[in-house]
Amino acid sequence: MGLFSRHWSRIAVTLVPLVLALLHAVGVMKIGVLQRLDDIIYDARLRATMPRTLDDRIVIVDIDEKSLAEVGRWPWSRNRMAEMVNELFDRQKVAVVGFDIVFAEPDDSSGLKRLRQLAGNELKDNPAFGEKLNLLQASLDYDALFAKSLQGRPIVMGYYFTSDREGHTSGALPAPVMDRSTLQGRPIKFTSWNGYGSNIEQLAKAAPIAGFFNPVPDPDGLVRSVPLVAEYKDNYYESLALAMFRILMGSPRVEPGFPQEKWVGRNYQGLDSIRLRLGDKSLAIPVAEGVISLSPFRGPGGPKGGSFKYISAGDLVNGKVPAESLKGKIVLVGTTAPGLQDLRATPAGEVYPGVEVHANLISGFLDNKITVRPDYALGYDVVILLLAGLTLAFGLPLVSATRAVILSVSVIAVVVVLNFWLYADLGLVLPLAAGLVMTITAFALNMGYGYFVESRSKRELAHLFGTYVPPELVDEMAKDPVSYSMTATSKELTVMFCDMRGFTNMSEKMDPTQLQALLNNVFNRLTDIIRGNRGTIDKYMGDCVMAFWGAPVELPNHPHLAVKTSLEMSNAVRKINEEHRAKGLPEIGVGVGLNTGPMCVGDMGSEIRRAYTVIGDAVNLGSRLEGLSKVYGVDIVVSESTRKLANDFAWQELDRVRVKGKKEAVAIFWPVAPLERLEKGTQEELKTWATFLKAYRSQDWDQCDVLLINLQRMNAKKYLYELYSERVASMRLLPFDPEWDGATNFETK
Repeated sequence: MGLFSRHWSRIAVTLVPLVLALLHAVGVMKIGVLQRLDDIIYDARLRATMPRTLDDRIVIVDIDEKSLAEVGRWPWSRNRMAEMVNELFDRQKVAVVGFDIVFAEPDDSSGLKRLRQLAGNELKDNPAFGEKLNLLQASLDYDALFAKSLQGRPIVMGYYFTSDREGHTSGALPAPVMDRSTLQGRPIKFTSWNGYGSNIEQLAKAAPIAGFFNPVPDPDGLVRSVPLVAEYKDNYYESLALAMFRILMGSPRVEPGFPQEKWVGRNYQGLDSIRLRLGDKSLAIPVAEGVISLSPFRGPGGPKGGSFKYISAGDLVNGKVPAESLKGKIVLVGTTAPGLQDLRATPAGEVYPGVEVHANLISGFLDNKITVRPDYALGYDVVILLLAGLTLAFGLPLVSATRAVILSVSVIAVVVVLNFWLYADLGLVLPLAAGLVMTITAFALNMGYGYFVESRSKRELAHLFGTYVPPELVDEMAKDPVSYSMTATSKELTVMFCDMRGFTNMSEKMDPTQLQALLNNVFNRLTDIIRGNRGTIDKYMGDCVMAFWGAPVELPNHPHLAVKTSLEMSNAVRKINEEHRAKGLPEIGVGVGLNTGPMCVGDMGSEIRRAYTVIGDAVNLGSRLEGLSKVYGVDIVVSESTRKLANDFAWQELDRVRVKGKKEAVAIFWPVAPLERLEKGTQEELKTWATFLKAYRSQDWDQCDVLLINLQRMNAKKYLYELYSERVASMRLLPFDPEWDGATNFETK
């Protein structure tokens, strides 16, 4: 007890993250980042354990873009849908068909409705017309044809539930699979809606079994689960996947599965499972709060995902699929066409076919492999947090730093291994993030307790900033050390990315020692130029160097310094290549990207490794601009924000671009030279180029061709003019587009 009394303050500090984690776990103070981290852990674990194998029991008939091109735009006429159904059952002999689509409106595409109007009005005195209509109407009633193809067959129609103020409804609902009496008066929380959109009554009568296909997106927008049974006006309806599975199992009765009362009270507001009972046999499908089931994703999804066989609906309707090639298969009819809006964001893929979510569930039902996030996950989380937190709180203060690391790593290992074992062996999805973050935070607080920096000296500044900024800047900072820290702040800075060209070829032809010496020589010279212009080295990334101007020491002319540096670096590379040619070494090139804008600058990273760096959208744009230097055949690409603040240089506008991750187009430029060194011939070339860009953005291709000929005469070796010659030739083939803003889109980084 004496040891604990001496370390009570460290114990108290270590208990702080435990208390916060417990408040999060019990729902008193939800910490969004922990919930998001739990989702990330679940998604990563799911992707790591996906079988990525083909389930040949299930086939998806895909109304894809190819089908729409061959058969016509959606919705197709119901006679074509009847042909599809007859093809599936008569020629292909499938086991069951489920529609992940809804037929909410009558099909008047045959013109029968108008013909009947004519027979009753304008042509009512023409008996021949009426007789002919009587002969034709059976073949023109497409809804009747479709309904006839559905009758007596193992088919599950799809529909959806909605929630809005008015509770809109359309179509006919199927019979519910459960009613409130089966719940024995228990206040079970079902996923519920107040409206629905279902199939027209004619089709609903022909195929009375139907299932809803609503997924349940999580707060981050990802679809991870689907309700198995949902509530609507005190009746309970089954999902599409469950309805199809029940047909395969011989249509067992659906019952609520209650947990044993010795473990939970009678007022427990959840179900343990949904039970399918057929005679004296039953199958329990585990469910979570809301009576939902996590989709056991098999792979990345889509026709190329490898989880399920996809067949183009057009091929099926047009008889291109060999007879009985789908015999005995479970068939889901859905769509991957973007325009039909059934693509979801899931842990297995950002663009995932909604129909495949249901296919995964059916596959999981067949294999009895359904994971569940149980309602008792809260109790599990509390117990783990208490055990781990108290172990750390009373153990860390008593041991050395090395043993504290071992203790913390051991606690993390036990928590992680137990969590993963429960997932892999029992299919339980239990929280992990709070335990991990609590353990790491407790260790960090305990080890860092008592260490507080109240003042900074020149030596501390040198230690913090010496590897990033020139020594003369450190001396300047030391005059007022209180004004400088590594605390993250937002400032307008200029960032540079400089990438070495030809490095891959050199690495293939040179031994590692030679390559290291060459790379070090180049970086030493480029670094000297950056430091000579008061730049801060951010980091070296392989064959790339990143630097910025304006922090930690404020530099009002940081855009000018950055541009000046880039031109000096370009000249230095030319001198290096002259030396390389003399020594028989390979030549190199550089690509530089510059951008000015608001950035977050400060000490960032992990507990293991940190760095004084910049982050932000403006930094990302600078990186993208460096990559564009290869596209335009120049060594430097500068954003418009930098160009506006560096007026003492001559500029050539390269393009207006829309880079990956940015919606707005930005102008990009190449610094030709300082204004005082600009030659007269180059001035004329830049004027001609400005005229060309105006014609280009006006889509005046004839004038563009004339101006490009003149430009290539002025500078025949310039790749930029060759690039735009090719663009003009391509654009000439397209019609005039009044909406075109003249920008070039880049979808890659």
